[in-house]
Amino acid sequence: MKIIAIGRNYAAHIEELKNDVPTEPVIFTKPDTAILRNNEPFYYPSISNNIHHELEVILKINKMGKNIEEKFAHKYYDEIGLGIDFTARDVQSKLKEKGLPWDLAKGFNGSAPISEFISKEDFDLQNLNFELKVNGETRQKGNTSHMIYKFDYIISFVSKYFTLKTGDIIFTGTPAGVAEVKIGDKLEATLEGNMMLDFEVK
Repeated sequence: MKIIAIGRNYAAHIEELKNDVPTEPVIFTKPDTAILRNNEPFYYPSISNNIHHELEVILKINKMGKNIEEKFAHKYYDEIGLGIDFTARDVQSKLKEKGLPWDLAKGFNGSAPISEFISKEDFDLQNLNFELKVNGETRQKGNTSHMIYKFDYIISFVSKYFTLKTGDIIFTGTPAGVAEVKIGDKLEATLEGNMMLDFEVK
């Protein structure tokens, strides 16, 4: 399986990082070794001194597809969840200054904690509320109505370049409020009030 992630998909987040608004989805990937499941702790890596949390709604692909038309994209995922795209911001800044890819800043071990997946059928996907609390204080609050590129468009766009396979995971972008995490922090994330993530930084 592979992880495909969308950068700069919420306008307020673009503004807070002083990036340009993209004219098409910004795509990066993470290896499967980035995944943390079952609320396993995130161990702060030695490669960075400035790790940021980025809470995102995630999709799980349910069948193989390529060159998928947007009007059919909804058939390629049944379940949604939450994930955190941990980013080594100091490493990323150095890479961006040199015009280099972000892989080292985004794909390090444990950089993609993911929740269990739940059926999408009970939710309005165009109006999903999700929230991240760190040590009990709200850090990020998002709603999918604010996405620049919606789920089905993302799937259609990505499938032109990568064949999607069963079990692939798509991170769909983060809202404003990204910030540094520190050893000892407790992260809790909810989707429409449902507790999805609850783990510690060690």
